[in-house]
Amino acid sequence: MREKILIVSNVTAGLASFRSELIETLSKNYDVIVLASDNGRKDKLEACGAKVFPVEMERHGTNPLKEMKLVSYYKKQMREINPRIVLTYTIKPNIYAGMAAASLDIPYVANVTGLGPAIENGGLLQKITVPLYRYGLRKAQKVFFQNTSNRDFMVERKMVKNYDLLPGSGVNLDKFTVQPYPQGDTVDFVFISRVVKEKGIDQYLDAAKTIRAKYPEAKFHICGDCEGEYEAVLQELNNNGTIIYHGRIDDIVGMHRQCSCTVHPSFYPEGMSNVLLESCACGRPIITTDRPGCKEIVDDGVNGFVVKQRDSQDLIDKIEKFLTLSWEERKAMGLAGRTKVEREFDRNIVIKKYLEEIKNASR
Repeated sequence: MREKILIVSNVTAGLASFRSELIETLSKNYDVIVLASDNGRKDKLEACGAKVFPVEMERHGTNPLKEMKLVSYYKKQMREINPRIVLTYTIKPNIYAGMAAASLDIPYVANVTGLGPAIENGGLLQKITVPLYRYGLRKAQKVFFQNTSNRDFMVERKMVKNYDLLPGSGVNLDKFTVQPYPQGDTVDFVFISRVVKEKGIDQYLDAAKTIRAKYPEAKFHICGDCEGEYEAVLQELNNNGTIIYHGRIDDIVGMHRQCSCTVHPSFYPEGMSNVLLESCACGRPIITTDRPGCKEIVDDGVNGFVVKQRDSQDLIDKIEKFLTLSWEERKAMGLAGRTKVEREFDRNIVIKKYLEEIKNASR
């Protein structure tokens, strides 16, 4: 009878996008069970070899009774599954599944995919979340961080004991391959993200308006689900030709194939930007902020440009600087990005680290 590995995350989509190779690898030798809310990617995870149990979980809920019910649910599942080890991702699973595993003396490894607004924004929520995290991670076999800023924050507050650094989620270099650099009459920029304030959409739209007026050959694409407050704005700007709004897309590589540069002006508390990793893997220059989770991926002037957070004028200046480059210089920037991710962000590095932790797990 094969041993079991339990993976706990908030939603199935994140696991399908960034952990599918790990799940496929683990499924060769273990029975892999996933506990996560299903937002449409359950079938993908099962195709990778996992058995998925959908969980009802409010990602941003703060009701203490509901949160404690979540801990009880995790404990019940862990008793029945009896896994060799538990792997957790995202804030609530890290905390509450961590509490459950600790109470049952089951080894567990947490992955901090970003501190989240509750901690980043300070105030009462931070005062509540920090001790919860400390308690949830107190017995963790290992806590993986995706950037040094998140690591230093939690280490300084004695929230973790055993920890290591990963190159984000890594990027699948076989799936995201170098695409021919576009040649044509237009220079296409793309914003790939949920359309929310913290991802820098306001700065991107400001840049699109200004640059389009001066450089009509510049095109500004937006790909991603839109939150309500931006729907009317995007519709208007799409109709008047300022932007091209695609909504959520599945063919990310195809979008990079037609675009010359990815713009990610984020000030969101993320672990490591997968958007930027995938862009670099496809041989595309990037323009992004000096924020942890973004700055690690860009070498300013080599594979892209760094901009200040929440600074529309700086973004406009850097896009204009990019437009003054020759086709050969833009292409060389993209290839420099590919070299960087091959060297530093290969997803196989992440898988190897997890296999080591699973090998070391003992009960």
